[in-house]
Amino acid sequence: MMLVPPMKKLCIMALASVTLGFASVTLGFPANAMDNALRAGLLKLDPQTRLEQRCDAEVLDRITHDDRKFKADRVVAYAFATPEMGADAIRSPGAAFRSKGQWYRLKFKCQTAPDHMVVLQLRYRIGDEIPEADWAKYNLYD
Repeated sequence: MMLVPPMKKLCIMALASVTLGFASVTLGFPANAMDNALRAGLLKLDPQTRLEQRCDAEVLDRITHDDRKFKADRVVAYAFATPEMGADAIRSPGAAFRSKGQWYRLKFKCQTAPDHMVVLQLRYRIGDEIPEADWAKYNLYD
């Protein structure tokens, strides 16, 4: 039996592939796919913040699901560069994520439906481990 992350239940509708080091996933969610707490919290946010938070949550889940050596629990989309925000998409070339107490570089692109509740497409690339000596400089923490 596969355990589903407590944050939400995922329904993969289409494609999961790895191309040039990017994991590319096209996702769709039925109305009840997210747990109620996450849904309620996202709905309280302004649209741009909701877009960022929804994509952050999705990339964390995908990293953990796609590579069992990671247990991603935190993402900082702006660690090394300011994310580029579109109406329904975010490109974060300088992100970082934490797994098992260690931080790693991350790049991701995420597109959502206009309400920013459904992730339509997610591509990401995991980079190098970030030395602990650099964490404070990039506002990363234990």
